[in-house]
Amino acid sequence: MTETDLAEATAGVHAVVPILGAMGLEVLEATPGSAAARIPSGPNVNHFGVAYAGSLFSVAEMLGGIIGGFFDVSGAVPLVKRLEIDFTRPAMTAATARTTLSEEERARVQAEATENGKSNFELLTEVTDEDGTVVAKTHGFYQLRVMG
Repeated sequence: MTETDLAEATAGVHAVVPILGAMGLEVLEATPGSAAARIPSGPNVNHFGVAYAGSLFSVAEMLGGIIGGFFDVSGAVPLVKRLEIDFTRPAMTAATARTTLSEEERARVQAEATENGKSNFELLTEVTDEDGTVVAKTHGFYQLRVMG
C-alpha cells in the first residue's frame, strides 16, 4: 500500500471507531493476509507512565476488522467474539500490533461465510515497543457475519 492508501485506511478506521482516532492510532499495513497498526505513547499513557492496558488491547483487537474487511462476501462484517491478552512487559514507547492470516484460512473463511452467512477465524497478534520488545500477545476470536 502507498502512503496515501495507508492514510485513507487510517482515516477510515477513525471514522468507523472514533476512539481510535483519539488514541492516535495509525494503520501501517493493510492487506488481505496481514495488518499492522501503531499507537503513540502520548495519549495512551496510564497513571504510572506506561502504555494503558486498554490501548494495547485496542490496537491489537482492531486488526481483526482490517483483515476482515478484505473478504468479499456481500453484506458481511467482521465481529470480535473474544480476545485473550497477555501483557508481557510494560510499554514505555509507542506500540505496534501485527498479525497475519494465511491464504488457506482466508479461502476457508470466504467459502464458509459465502455458503453459511458466517465463519469464525482466529488471529494471533504481537504488540511490540519501539525497540521490538514484545509487550503483549493476543489470541483473537472473530467472526465474519452477513448482517441483515
